[in-house]
Amino acid sequence: MTLKLYNTLTRKKEVFKPIKKGFVGMYSCGPTVYWYQHIGNLRTYIFSDILKRVLIYNGYNVKQVMNITDVGHLTSDSDEGEDKIEKAAKKEGKKAQDIADFYLKIFKQDFKKLNISEPEIWCKATKHIKEQIDLVKKLEKKGFTYKTSDGIYFNTSKLKDYGKLAKLKIENLQAGKRVSICEKKNKTDFALWKFSEKPGKRQQEWKSPWGIGFPGWHVECSAMSSKYLGEQFDIHTGGEDHIPVHHTNEIAQSEAAFGKKPWVKFWIHGAFLKLLGEKMSKSKGGIARISDLENQGYEPLTFRYLVLTGHYKKQINFSLNNLFNARNSYNKLINIIRNFKDDKKVNKEYLKKFEEAINNDLDMPKALQVLWAFVRDKKVVGKVQTIKKMDEIFGLDLLKKEKIIIPNNIRKLADEREKARQNKDWKKADEIREKIKRLGYSIDDDKEGLKIKFLKK
Repeated sequence: MTLKLYNTLTRKKEVFKPIKKGFVGMYSCGPTVYWYQHIGNLRTYIFSDILKRVLIYNGYNVKQVMNITDVGHLTSDSDEGEDKIEKAAKKEGKKAQDIADFYLKIFKQDFKKLNISEPEIWCKATKHIKEQIDLVKKLEKKGFTYKTSDGIYFNTSKLKDYGKLAKLKIENLQAGKRVSICEKKNKTDFALWKFSEKPGKRQQEWKSPWGIGFPGWHVECSAMSSKYLGEQFDIHTGGEDHIPVHHTNEIAQSEAAFGKKPWVKFWIHGAFLKLLGEKMSKSKGGIARISDLENQGYEPLTFRYLVLTGHYKKQINFSLNNLFNARNSYNKLINIIRNFKDDKKVNKEYLKKFEEAINNDLDMPKALQVLWAFVRDKKVVGKVQTIKKMDEIFGLDLLKKEKIIIPNNIRKLADEREKARQNKDWKKADEIREKIKRLGYSIDDDKEGLKIKFLKK
C-alpha cells in the first residue's frame, strides 16, 4: 500500500519514497540528559516509534539513529547561559558524565515501559567530538564561519534559503526575542563551537583548532547523523518546538557543508502534550513523569493508549481525567480480547481498513476505531491473528497472556486507603488493605510508590 506522510519542509502530505529502495535512514532528535524526561517528551518518542513500526510493517529495513545530548545544550537557544549538563552537575554535586549516564538510564527504562523500540544506534555528543570539529572545519573552509570572543559562529546570511523549514521572515525577527546580537553579524547566526570562559574550569571541554571549548548544540546532530546515515537521508523526526531554531540550524549547516539539497527528504514533527493549556516543559515545573503516573495507579501503556487517541500533529491536553478515561478504555479492550480463541485466520477486510489508516499519515485515532469495530463485530473470524498484526503498530501488548488489568474497584479502594494513610487513620487503612486482599490483590508501599499486584492462586 502507498504510505503518505506530512512533510514539514513542504507543508504537504506526500507519498513516501526512500532514497535507497527498501531502506530507510531515520534520525530522531534525542534527549538532553540533564534531568528526567517528562510525558510531553515521551509523547514525541511514541510518535517516532509508531512511524518506525509503520515503516517496518510496510516492508522497509529501518536504521534509526538517536542522539544523546550530554554536552553543548545551553539554557538559552540564543547561545547564552550555562550548559545544562554542567549546571545539573553543579546542582547535584556530581560529575557531568555521571549526571548524563543516570538520566539516560531512566530514559531507557521509560522506553521499555512504553514499548518504544530502541534505535539501532544511540550516539552521545561527547563520543563524537572529532566528527563535530571536522564538520566545523569543513564549514570554515567553505567560508560559512566567523570568530567572536566567545566562539565560532555560522553566518546565516551566506544561505539564501535560511529558515525555509520554519518559513522564517528574518527581517521581522526582533533581536533579543529569539536571539541577542552581541558580536553576531546577523541575529539568526548560531554557535558551532563555544570557547570555555576559563579553560580548565569546565568538566567537559576539548582542544580544537580555535581554542579550548565545547561544541554547539546544533552541530552534534548534523555530525552524527551524517556519520551513521550519510550526507543525505530519508527522515528526521522531533518535537514541533525544534522547527524554528534547532532543526532550522541543522539544515543550514548541513546543506552548507554537504551541498545536498534537500539534506533530509522528510521532516516529520510531533505536536505538544499540553498541561492546563500550556506546553509541558521542565523550566515551568509541574511536569509529570511516567513514574508519577505509575505511583497513581496508571500502567505506562495506559499513557501510550492515550497518546494514540490523538493524531501526532495535533496537540493533546493532558489531565488525569483524560488518562482515567484512557485507562478504562484500554482495560475494557484487554478484557474483551482475552476471551477470543485463535482460529489461525486473518481478517483481510478489517486489516485493509487498518492499513489504510496507518498509511494515511499515521492516523492512529482512525486505526483505533477500526480495532474497536473489529473486536465488537461478533460475526467476523480471525480475531486473534488480526489483532496480533494490528498490535505490531499499536505496541499495546493486546495479546499478552500474563497481562493483569487491575479493576477500577480495586484502584478506588487503594485510593481510599491512601487518603486514610494521609489522615493517619491507620485502622481504616489496614481494614481496606485486608479487603483488597480478600478480593485477590495485594497492596504494597515502597520508596518507589504504591504498587498493586494480583495474588496468584
